[in-house]
Amino acid sequence: MSETDYKNFRFPAKKRIALVAHDSRKKDMLEWVKYNRASLTEHELYATGTTGAILAKELGLDIHLFKSGPLGGDQQIGARIAEHQIEIVIFLWDPLMSHPHEPDIYALQRIATTYNVVLACDRSTADFIISSPLMNDEYEKVVIDFEKQRLKRAAKLIETM
Repeated sequence: MSETDYKNFRFPAKKRIALVAHDSRKKDMLEWVKYNRASLTEHELYATGTTGAILAKELGLDIHLFKSGPLGGDQQIGARIAEHQIEIVIFLWDPLMSHPHEPDIYALQRIATTYNVVLACDRSTADFIISSPLMNDEYEKVVIDFEKQRLKRAAKLIETM
């Protein structure tokens, strides 16, 4: 791919952060958010339904709630990522348990990676992210220009018809 096959997008200084935690990791998420509350309140917080409800109730935080993960919340976050409306995902998942909505879990991780969104799946990575000097500054990310790729593929298909 050449440089023209990429697009730049700017993360604002005030990040939009999605918080997701499986049931066995909700306590970890609560502890992490409580510890990092001062930093997190400088940003716009989103969460899947149950995780967000717990955080809002226990910590009194203003959080935009999506549906519960298994009911489409993971997909709602993925849609926001595809629209460049989420910059960071903190997803404390349980890799040792089977989940009925595993396709949604992997889809969220895939879309976050595809759109070059910051993704933490454990507390150590989340700690590095929240303490980064880039956390409160604008940041320019580079993303593959999928529309340009689609047009190239379509042109090649048309040539073969």
